[in-house]
Amino acid sequence: MGEDQLTVWCLLGKKAGDNTQVRALAAELDLDSVEKSIAARPWELLSHLGTGATLVGIDRRQSSDLQAPWPDIVISAGRRNEPVAQWIRQQSGGLTRLVHIGRPWASLSSWDLIVTTPQYFLPQQDNILHNTLPLHRVSLEGLRRAENQLRPQLAALPRPWLAVLVGGDSGRFVMTGEKGRRLGSLAADLATAAGGSVLLTDSARTPRAAGDALQAQLTAPNLCYRWGSGDDNPYRGLLALADAFVVTGESMSMLGEAVDTGRPLYIFDVGDGAAHWWTLPHSYRYKPLSHRVAMRFGPARMRRDIGNIQNTLVRDGGARWLEPSMIHSAADGLRAAIASPSAPSQGSGSVAHNELKRAAQTVRQLVITR
Repeated sequence: MGEDQLTVWCLLGKKAGDNTQVRALAAELDLDSVEKSIAARPWELLSHLGTGATLVGIDRRQSSDLQAPWPDIVISAGRRNEPVAQWIRQQSGGLTRLVHIGRPWASLSSWDLIVTTPQYFLPQQDNILHNTLPLHRVSLEGLRRAENQLRPQLAALPRPWLAVLVGGDSGRFVMTGEKGRRLGSLAADLATAAGGSVLLTDSARTPRAAGDALQAQLTAPNLCYRWGSGDDNPYRGLLALADAFVVTGESMSMLGEAVDTGRPLYIFDVGDGAAHWWTLPHSYRYKPLSHRVAMRFGPARMRRDIGNIQNTLVRDGGARWLEPSMIHSAADGLRAAIASPSAPSQGSGSVAHNELKRAAQTVRQLVITR
């Protein structure tokens, strides 16, 4: 079978960051690809206690059809889609190749390829490809379209334009109202010191109370997009137009896309510093508590620490921590950036482009050599 006849299924779930990576890899493969939306049931975690190849954890009526002809390649990300991918290969008689992005729950040997990043602590072995940043694929053409759509809305806002990209709860990181207030205050201080504006977009993971507290602190000129408002999300336009970025550190995808622009990046730490977690009321919410239990008692390969990506970016000079002590020096840097602006750097030569290209080449080898 020629490469032009190969088919790819992209399993998409509820997490935007996972879907972004799946779509990026599929697009880079440039093969006939079909997106399959998978709606997990509330109790889907139980499906991981069995053989792994099952559809019992998904709502078939709310999910895309899964039937022959079966694809040559399935790309998945996230725990919820793992049993589905395994089931598809089972139906294909073992012919479908499985590619998983991130860190799977199933045995590492049950995947043809795993594309992973530092926070997952996966070992070095033949079927694991280690990247430094999450996969993403932002074309210059797409950025230009988004830029043209957003630019008129920013005409009255003074530069530098400081994009604030807000995630939310993830693992041990909990975005509280107090953290939202602190992030808003720091962003407003930086924009004011630089004589510029704040361009804010939150996400589906942003708790409403945290987003409200953040927005209430924006005394600088601003443009605010809130998830669920019904307005067009300006995220892509911000990647094209912003002079600098503030990103909440728990969001791997947003960190990767922001750093790849080549513009100043400031990371807001959503962690709790030196405080003992058991003294903090928000640590007893279901998600952070279950995460800590898993990290404490689960096998080593199931552990993760998003802080690894943050620390690597800061160590290598790709980002700085957003702190009160750096406001004035950062503001000076932003004013200097306005004097010599740079175009978005996504594309040939960037770290993200090279890692995505390498991942696609590795996936192609799976089907060429079978």
